Amino acid sequence: MAGANALRRFVGPVALLIIALIAAPASASERKHGLSAFGDLAYPPDFKHFNYANPEAPKGGTFSLVGWGGVATFNSLNNYILKGDAAQGLELLFDTLMTPAGDEPDAVYGLVAESAEVADDRMSVTFHLRPEAHFADGTELTADDVVFSFDVLKEKGHPLYHQMLQDVVKAEAIDPHTVRYTFKGDLVRDLPLTVATLPIFSKAYYAEHPFDQTTLDPPLGSGPYLVESVAQGRTIVYRRNPNYWAKDLPVNRGRFNFDRIRFEYFRDRTASMEAFKAGTYDFREEFTSKVWATEYDFPAIRDGKVKKEVLPDETPSGTQGFFLNTRREPLNDIRVRKALDLAFDFDWTNKNLFYGLYTRTESYFENSPMKAEGAPSDAERALLTSLGAPVSDEALGVAYVPPKSDGSGQDRTLLVEAGKLLDEAGWTVKNGHRVNAKGEPLKLEILYFEDVFERLVAPYVKNLQLLGIEASMRMVDPAQYQQRLKNFDFDITTERYQMRNTPGVELRSYFSSQAAKMDGSLNLAGISDPAVDALIERVIGAKNRDELTTAARALDRVLRAGHYWVPHWYKASYNIAYWDKFSRPEVKPRFDRGILDTWWYDQAKAAKLAAATPAPAKTGGSEDGTVGPSRLWLILGALAVAAIAYALVRARRRKD
Repeated sequence: MAGANALRRFVGPVALLIIALIAAPASASERKHGLSAFGDLAYPPDFKHFNYANPEAPKGGTFSLVGWGGVATFNSLNNYILKGDAAQGLELLFDTLMTPAGDEPDAVYGLVAESAEVADDRMSVTFHLRPEAHFADGTELTADDVVFSFDVLKEKGHPLYHQMLQDVVKAEAIDPHTVRYTFKGDLVRDLPLTVATLPIFSKAYYAEHPFDQTTLDPPLGSGPYLVESVAQGRTIVYRRNPNYWAKDLPVNRGRFNFDRIRFEYFRDRTASMEAFKAGTYDFREEFTSKVWATEYDFPAIRDGKVKKEVLPDETPSGTQGFFLNTRREPLNDIRVRKALDLAFDFDWTNKNLFYGLYTRTESYFENSPMKAEGAPSDAERALLTSLGAPVSDEALGVAYVPPKSDGSGQDRTLLVEAGKLLDEAGWTVKNGHRVNAKGEPLKLEILYFEDVFERLVAPYVKNLQLLGIEASMRMVDPAQYQQRLKNFDFDITTERYQMRNTPGVELRSYFSSQAAKMDGSLNLAGISDPAVDALIERVIGAKNRDELTTAARALDRVLRAGHYWVPHWYKASYNIAYWDKFSRPEVKPRFDRGILDTWWYDQAKAAKLAAATPAPAKTGGSEDGTVGPSRLWLILGALAVAAIAYALVRARRRKD
């Protein structure tokens, strides 16, 4: 009997240990208050607030700004699907498991999840949810909602989500406050951050509302703002919820200070600028050099009522340029594409149209350490020659740099070189026109939707015509423009994509062969190159920043050697102007403007301004056709979701 009791005493703990091992994630590591791609976190577990936020910032007032540069419209409050044109701010409406720090390259810290643990083999991540988290209607936010959000985004969301989440096998609710994501493959570095920053939807709400349909009914969220009113295509107003469940968490202290945030839309940039001068809205970021140089000297600026500033931008500058649709002839010929690059005279454009404010973009990773320069390093060359896919001699040589012209607008040397390339490609001149062996003319159309681009496109078209190309411009309305891009119904268009400090899975959406074939893809050029695909995976799979930098530079070399775009220009700063009724922390987040979430309404400044300024005329935004108060909320940013948000915005932050 004694032996039997001893056996039972031994078996009991062993059985419990076996059960625990079965229930635990494989190779579980320690729980942490945040995550980053390479494990480095600047803030300790007991941090009180982000360094760039003022925890004493007062709440109140309204902050109004122009939507998408003031030249677009919207017909939907769902920006997580392919259908429709969504209003601005909707990607900011939902809480996430963790939220980014604006002063770190890729770190996220606990929001809905108080902590997370990544398995030592990195093939899973487990999040521990805060039991106090709830949606705006008071219902509890549970692991089931998190699992539902993942499933619906992957199955019914924009195709980009399916691509981004293709290596996430499943999400499962371990208990009401614990969620585990399981991964597959070798490229799992960014996946914990990707799933940590997905928006969280209410499973109960979408049981009664179709997720995959456009709608003007605000959805149920769990963030700090509600939708107060909507005037379709003209205005959307968000109202701060004083009972926001997470308002006192360290990641939110000193943030989301405005009682209301209002986005105004206008028929064109001229109308939006005049409305700003009249005080119809408060804040404007200027993307047009001519306007910045010539129109920001109006009376309110001279009187000090409107402040004009230039803020530093330490993020990669983006990939703005004329993107060439290689799905179409003759743009599938690299010689034709290179000729188109030679025909664009940036130096003339910068001097005569931009007031010398810009620098020529050379790299897909401009303004970052990931830009390739000169000849490849030993590490870059070793990577490029070991891909198992062919790499051009140009990619293995000195990184391609767009030509510098004589600034005349029609550099004869460059145009002659371009003509020779077209001749080599079989497009010869007959009676002043480039034709192929069949006598068919070389025709190219540049598609755009903002009239401000006409002054930039017209000189380029003229140079193309000098080469014998039947080049033309086509301006369409924003809705038609978006549809044509989704269907790849264009020859050439202008686009800008923002790169992250730690690029990852979004590169597949921009440049992969898979994305080239996907409806609504952001791979506008139709890039389909095994070497590019392999390098994208090397970037995603980098184990440290040195590996990341080497892989990104190698990718940059191959992309630039492919001549998939005619690069435009950049400026490593933000041009902003605002009516002087706001204050802000002394420190700006290094990798963000930090305006919507860290500035605050200054009552004293506002009173002084009001005493000196007549009330602006109403614009009719939300005075009619409104949707009443509802349960929609706002939160700023997320890493993977922000990458998609940048992408889905398309060219709305293009400069000039």
